[in-house]
This record gives sequence, structure tokens and C-alpha cells, in this order.
Amino acid sequence: MSLLGGLRVIDLSSGQAGGIATMVLADFGADVIKVERPGGDPTRREPAAPMWLRGKRSIVLDLDEAPARKRLADLAASADVVLASYRPGVAARLGADYETLGTGNPSLIYCSITGFDPTGPYARYRGYESVVAAKSGRMLMFEGQVDRDGPAYASVPVGTHVAAQSAITAVMAALLARERDGSGQLVETSLLRGMVPFEMAGLLYWQLHRRDPDSFPALGGRTFGGPPRVGFDPYPARDGTWLQFACIVEHLFDSLIAALGLTEERRRLGLGGAPADLDAGRLERLRELVAARIAERDAGDWMKLFVADGNVAADPWLTTQEALDHPQIVHNGEVVTLRSPRLGETRQLGPLASMPATPAAPAAWHALPGEHQDADWRERPPAAPRAPAVQARSAPPLDGVTVLEFASVVAVPFATTVLADLGARVIKVEPVEGDSFRASGSPGAGSSRGLGSLKTTAGKESICVNLKSPEGRQIVAGLVELADVLVHNFRPGAPERLGIGYEQLASRHPRLIYLSAMGYGTDGPHAHRPTAHPGPGALLGGAHAQAGGRLPAPRDLEELRLANGRLMQANEFSPDLNAGAVVASAALLGLYGLRTRGVGQHIRVTMLGANAYANADDFVSYAGKAPRPLPDPELLGLSALHRLYRSGGTREEGGAWLFLACPTEGEWQALASTPGFEHIASDPRFASAEDRRRHDGDLAVALAAVFATRSAEEWEAELCGRDVACVRADGGTPGLFWESDTHVGAAGLTVEARHPRWGRYRRYPPLQHLARTPERPRGGVLGGQHARALLRELGWESGAVDALFDRGVVTELDR
Repeated sequence: MSLLGGLRVIDLSSGQAGGIATMVLADFGADVIKVERPGGDPTRREPAAPMWLRGKRSIVLDLDEAPARKRLADLAASADVVLASYRPGVAARLGADYETLGTGNPSLIYCSITGFDPTGPYARYRGYESVVAAKSGRMLMFEGQVDRDGPAYASVPVGTHVAAQSAITAVMAALLARERDGSGQLVETSLLRGMVPFEMAGLLYWQLHRRDPDSFPALGGRTFGGPPRVGFDPYPARDGTWLQFACIVEHLFDSLIAALGLTEERRRLGLGGAPADLDAGRLERLRELVAARIAERDAGDWMKLFVADGNVAADPWLTTQEALDHPQIVHNGEVVTLRSPRLGETRQLGPLASMPATPAAPAAWHALPGEHQDADWRERPPAAPRAPAVQARSAPPLDGVTVLEFASVVAVPFATTVLADLGARVIKVEPVEGDSFRASGSPGAGSSRGLGSLKTTAGKESICVNLKSPEGRQIVAGLVELADVLVHNFRPGAPERLGIGYEQLASRHPRLIYLSAMGYGTDGPHAHRPTAHPGPGALLGGAHAQAGGRLPAPRDLEELRLANGRLMQANEFSPDLNAGAVVASAALLGLYGLRTRGVGQHIRVTMLGANAYANADDFVSYAGKAPRPLPDPELLGLSALHRLYRSGGTREEGGAWLFLACPTEGEWQALASTPGFEHIASDPRFASAEDRRRHDGDLAVALAAVFATRSAEEWEAELCGRDVACVRADGGTPGLFWESDTHVGAAGLTVEARHPRWGRYRRYPPLQHLARTPERPRGGVLGGQHARALLRELGWESGAVDALFDRGVVTELDR
């Protein structure tokens, strides 16, 4: 059964964010028509383009011409969805905006992906991934990764990834709203909103700092990393391959020590307990023992042992190309082999999620520009509302949907927060001690305990219950009766032991959307193993790219300690949030299948597959594909025209940092015509694009000298005013950016919320905005805060509720 068969999608986007979003829609059966400019979409030259063009038809229209605009309007009249990535104002000029195309089709869903959102001072800046990352402070998250001050280039396009997933989520939510009330609408997301997941608590922390600076001192520049933690950091094996561990939980660390054969030595040296409980001296002794033992064998030998053990969280550091061959990824179908008529055999991203009742079917072909120019586009009548059109703003798109969450830490809880923002009722079922992530805070700030969980509990109801007790199982059975969606991140077998396995529930609840979001999957060679964010970060190649593709070879313990810290800085926590964005998309696809096809099903998403999508720029292989570009050893950038530079003035007069992105000939001409660049413009070494590539190092030196003559703010004003992307890159860490940047305020990108402990605060925006059925963002909650109300709803008498609390079956927490 095709999930999206019968839907027509007009793809007006350029580049990976819109390309991946519409690729997923095509994979699930939508008829996607890509509308390209004369000469074709210029981003077709990107190595991953053949993948995100798969299964789409193509026509070429010059929208500067009235007949082409008329043809687009006719085409949109028969469409369900239009997806565009124009900068603000461009779509209206071309007659390709929602107001124009929606006039002839009131049931049209129009999705806009911008760089910095549609309004605000930066709205018209060129929205390249790296420019958004630099301006929003993401590059400062990697400060300290190399031997210099200042930001470091962010290699993995996480903003693009989340924007693509947010576009899918927004489109599916709007389609669900249209099924309910018949009307289309404008939906929006941006790469800037795509950066939201990767800053967990800084926005609230800075608000608390301004309220009480003594209790919440100002944070320094570093927002991730710090001293390496034994059992949660990487070590090189005998063959030089680094192994990444994720054994931060004590029982997993005990398993690691046992697998390494160090249990007796650990006991004899008095190194018991978790690494966090050891003093610095004993911790370093433990590090030395672990490092020496791992260096005794090759990485492959260790991995065979760890896989057989089944309770050691460890993975090798691979490139994204190497990850295409990983046995679990192959087993899951998260890489597919397709024989392209033009490229021969290719290996590329598999379906976004396993949905057995409505499976995806990625196409092997991709069209040339204009290949379907003469197709009969009138084969389909204009789209009609599914019900009488309702033009007024109405309830959020997921109003009336109940989601039951059994998950901890970040990936799934963040995904269900996305669903809560879209109006779903999300009931978070926690253990009696609460989700372990509730203990998280901000670096170096003990009083911030619990801040991290505000993002992962926002808008939810919480009940803390002992799932192993008979009464706890009875409570859960009652909650399942309320649910449309159940999502968990347990390892295989655990749901069945708790009585909430899919087969256990499906016979009584055949319309249930049951979503397993796991590290490795539900079956296969690695499915039984534990993991956490550093594992997929290392395994899928993102950490390797962030490290510049150069892994160190430490000669002693001091060099190892330094390498540990820097590699952990490269392998930051984004894999969890990358997965969360995909889980949200998969849940919306499942809900659409339930609403339109009447089917419940067991959907499977893994952290491996989700992070393959986050590394989509390189998760494709075919003969002649260009290698993934990697930053220079100083992690400044990819080339002279795509890198960080030190400006003159400020940052204690050592010079601030700015980021330049100037990829096209037109942008180069604008840069070269700027006062101060005259001698570069006239230099024959830089006359053509090929000349500039050949003399890239000389060009970087010449540009650095010019940028050093003025402040970062002056250059940003000057060059962005000339439509060249050049922004200050060290204005503030992400939390400070979201708390006080003028663009955030002017664009209304934070929203007011309330928390029982922290009171009123401003939180991050939802990842998408729906104009007619607006989101419903709310604040975080305490553990077990809604237990009594939920138990009353399930029919428990007050005396019985008190007894549950007295016996510890149900608890309430202050965090």
C-alpha cells in the first residue's frame, strides 16, 4: 500500500534541504515534479544530488517570463504540496509564492524553507548552512578543538538535516489538518530553526543569569567537551583505528572493564565504582590501564568481542563512505543498492523509516533538467478540499492525537516535544526515579541541574511509575487505551518483558502507531547492543569529518588525554538530536497513514539510519563521485571562499572572527568590487574560478589581510549589503544568540512558557510554523507532575491513588 500515492508535490527548492524532504515524499509514493530554472538547478553539481533527485520528474521554467509563471500556476492548481527554498521576496517576484499559487488552489500546502526565517534583520542574508551555523554560534561549540582561539568550522550540515525533516513534519501535519477541515495553508521552517535542537539549556541559563548572576555566573565560550571521561571517550587500537565508547552508565562501564579483562586489576588498585566517583589521580590510572589494553589488539578483534558480549557500547570511527558497508546498516536496509540508468550501480540512503504496512520504494532513476517538459500535466484535475474549506485559524494540526512516550535522555523525548508543539497530547511515562536526563544542566553550573530536560519535557504530561509492578502494568494498560501513537527507545526484548511489545498490543489496538526508535534496530547483528550518541557519531562519519579527517596518533598518555578531549569535542551530542528529527517525521508519516489508509503499524527508526540522513551529503556512492570535502588542519573551512577569517578589532583587540561564503561567480564579482579588494580583483591569479581554485592558498592569505583591516561587524554590514554572505562568527554561543540577538527578537523566534520550578521563561521556537493551524509551544514539566490527574482520568479512586504513592509504585519528583 502506497502511503503518499495520489499526492502531487511541486518541488521549487534548490539544494539538499528541500531535495531530501521531497525525496522522502517521492520514496513513499508522491508524484514529485521538480521545477528548475533554465540550465537546471545549479546544485545538481553536488555529489549527493543524484540521490535527492531520485524518483522526481523535471521541467524547466523561466519564471521571469509571464508564460512560465502561468504554467506554474496551472500546475500548482492540480497539486497538493508546493515546497520552495526562495529567500524572502524572491518567490513573490517570480509569481511562485503562496499568495499567488494558493489563490487558485485553496487546499494547497505551501512549505517554505529559508535560511534565517522570513523576517528579521538577517532574513535576506544568503542562507548557506555554514553562514547560519556561524551567525547562530554553532561554530563556537567547537572552540578548543584545535590549537587556536575562536570558532571552528562545523562540518556536518545538521541545520540542513533538521530543516529537511522539519519540512516533512510540517507538510504531513498540514495534510493531516487538511484531512480534518479541508483547507491548505502556508507552513515554514528554516536552517536557523534547524539549529535549535543542538543547544539544550543555554537560552534559559542566560535568562537565569540575568535574574541571579551570583547563582548563575556567566558561562565561558565552550559549550561542549571538557575533560575526557573514561568509558565515554575514544581510544586507538593496535592498528591505529579509534574505538569510541559510550559506557557512561555504571553497569555498562563494568561490562567494558570485564570485556577488557581488567576486573581484577581494577579491584586490586582500588578503582571500583563509576569513573565519575574517582579522584583525578585514580581516574588517570584507570585511563592508562584502559588505553594500554585496547592498544594490544586491532579494532576489528575488539569489535568482535564487544558484539559477542552484547553489553559494551563501542563503535569504530569510520568515514561516511565506510559506513555504507556496516553490517547493521546493510541489514536494516538503511543503505540501498540502486542501478541508475545514468550512473550505473549506486549505493545511497534507504527509506527514512521502516513502515511495513505502507513501505517506501526508492526509485533508481533521476531525471535530467526538463526531461518531462512535454508531459501531460493536465492528467489530474485540480485538487479539491477534502471537506468544506475553513479559512479561519483553527486548532493545532495534532489536536486530539495522544502520544505515549517510553523513552529517556534526548533523541525520542525531543521528537515527542516536536509532536507536543504541534498540538499532540504527549504523556511521558518515566521510571520512579525519573528520566536520567533530568539531572543534566549547563557546563560548570551546578545550580542549573535539570535545565537540560526543559526542552525534552516541554508541553507534556508526566507520570513516574514502576513498570515492573502489577499496578504499574495496570496503569500502563489504561494509558495505552488512550493512545494513538506509542514510541519507545528500549533495546529489543525490553518492551515485551514490560508487556508493551508490539505483538502484545496490536491484537487489542490494531490502529496503534507503534514506533520503535532504537540505536541499531529491532534485529540484526548489532541490535542487541547498547549505544549512546557518541557511537553513531563515530560510526556514520560525522565525527571524522568534524575532526577534519585527521585522527591523531598519540605517543604517550598526555597526548592521549589531549586527543580524547579534542575528538570528543568533534563527536558532540548532535547524533541524538539528528535522530530525534527523524523520529518526529516518521511519527507524522505514520499518523498520515492511519488517517488516510486506516492502518496502524510497527514503524522502526534507528540512530544509524537517522545519522546517515544527517550525513546525506556523503552517504552515497557511485563511480566518479567526488570525495567529501574536509576542512583544513586549523578547521577554518573548506577553501579561501568558504572559511573563517580573523577581522580587525574587538575580542580583546585580538580581532573577532567572521565567516565568508562566496561560492558563485556573481558573488565573487560582488566581493571583488567592494572597496579594499581592488588589488585582489586585479590579480591574474584570481581571474577565473579555476584560477582561484589553483591558487586557493594565496587567495586565503590575500583575503585575510583585507579582513584584518576592519571589524567583523563592519564587514558584515558592508558585504551582506552587497549580497555576499559574510557574518560575524563569534558573537556569542548558541544560548546567548537565542537569548539576546536582535534578529531573534525582531523575528519573534522565542516564545514565552512557564515551568513549575523556574517560573516564566522564554523557550526556543517550534521547528516549524503553520500559519492557519498554529503550533502550541509550552513549558517543561516536573517528573510525575501529572500522575494524580492521569490516575483519576483512568478511574483510580483517591484512596487507591494515595496507596500507589505510599508503596512507591508512582512518584513525584522536584525536577
